[in-house]
Amino acid sequence: MAAVKSSSATSDTLEQERGEEPRRPPRRRTKVEQRADMMEQILDAAERLFSKHGLNGVTLKDVAAQVGVHHTLLNYYFTDKKKLFDEVFARRAVVTSTLRMEALEAYDAACGGRPTVEGALRAFLDTDLDLYIQGGEPWKNYGALGAQVANTPEWGAELMDQHFDPVVLKLIGLLKRALPDCAEEDIFWGYHFVTGALMLTLARTGRIDKLSGGLCDSDDFVAVKDRMASFMAGGFLSICKPKAGKA
Repeated sequence: MAAVKSSSATSDTLEQERGEEPRRPPRRRTKVEQRADMMEQILDAAERLFSKHGLNGVTLKDVAAQVGVHHTLLNYYFTDKKKLFDEVFARRAVVTSTLRMEALEAYDAACGGRPTVEGALRAFLDTDLDLYIQGGEPWKNYGALGAQVANTPEWGAELMDQHFDPVVLKLIGLLKRALPDCAEEDIFWGYHFVTGALMLTLARTGRIDKLSGGLCDSDDFVAVKDRMASFMAGGFLSICKPKAGKA
């Protein structure tokens, strides 16, 4: 009696008769790919928790529970909680700093050597806000995390310096050229006010929702993008004073 063909063999034969390539079993992921996937899960979970509870309000066990693994796995990947926090912060910091630098350089090249305050601020602010508008909750979690870091002088200032100084100094350079007669300290104070407003926006405290009786929404980054650069440009022009020795 002839042996009965397996269903998979029969399927392959039918596919060949129809001129189709036989289906192959899915490729097994390599250990490198599995590790990369696990790292992304860990970083995503840690980002959510850190954005809500801060560095001191989260343990490695908390993160492991979110991922569904034993906490010793996190000890294997990270020597301590601060190392995990730093990697969470760096993951998206490189994205936003790179995109903003590219936007500022493109604006610099396109403005014909005559940058405006609002033009420079839009390249810096709008490019960043687009990430929070288009990136959904993960990017908004990162924004809240960034606001925490910016307001933690004990160790946050070092992280901000490390990841964002080059792009901030590029902005400052454009603002100096846009306002050649402005006192240099006012350029830096102006940036200080800009970054303060941006960090408060990213924190999404909900306070403006209550104060406005629902007219404004802390999550409405589109509304912020429509207004922030223009508002801040007006502030720069208002506080700008000539350098000493100039009329």
